Amino acid sequence: MDTTHIIYIGAVFVLAGMVKGVTGMGLPTVAVGLLSLFIPPLEAASLMIVPSLLSNVWQLSSGAPVYPLWQRLRPMLVAIWIGTLGCGAAFAAMGEALGGSGANLTLGAALAVYGAMGLLSVRFVVPVGYERWLSPVMGVLTGALRAASGVSTLPSVPYLQALGLSRDELVQAMGLAFTAATSALAISLAMHNALPASVAGGSLLAQFPAMAGMYIGQRLRKRMDAQIFRRCFFVTLIGLGVQLLFSGS
Repeated sequence: MDTTHIIYIGAVFVLAGMVKGVTGMGLPTVAVGLLSLFIPPLEAASLMIVPSLLSNVWQLSSGAPVYPLWQRLRPMLVAIWIGTLGCGAAFAAMGEALGGSGANLTLGAALAVYGAMGLLSVRFVVPVGYERWLSPVMGVLTGALRAASGVSTLPSVPYLQALGLSRDELVQAMGLAFTAATSALAISLAMHNALPASVAGGSLLAQFPAMAGMYIGQRLRKRMDAQIFRRCFFVTLIGLGVQLLFSGS
């Protein structure tokens, strides 16, 4: 990579960290979406491993004790691992590279759908008694999308929003889901020799701009209008998704 690419990657992680600091989510979504415009999604997802894990641990430690929430969401978290590792192995067996046009199409569709749902304020409610069997289903689907595209916002975030959690619980629940998906993806990439030392080193370095951006975002969260930021965030995701759909077609 030349100097221009390095500066661009650093700026992307600062921006993605800011989004994470303001909203509690969006670090892998924004980073992988922007990085995939000029590097393969596989490499973009690999660069996200360390910043995503550290930011999610930071997110989990900023609230109440997380163990009760972990007990409730355990079926979903285990299913995320199963979905990520299982689909990662299936893609490897079929010879499907995450850096192909199929990955760009998957990622583009995921970003566009998620952006549209957020912009339209689409909300679901999980009826009483459905959570027991629906959580594993949502977990497997989240893991499959994580393995295919490097992002795990769908369907995990809309599902967690539908559980009626408090704001703090929702932030921690997203942190748990993203941590499970990221750790499983790291293992899947390593198992299939898709996490070379050079990329792992780049991921370690990427944590610094990501953490700086997250700190700035947390400070901005108290000063900016949340609705304006929310609209800009989802419009940007739709634009990124459409761009990736065209580039992958």
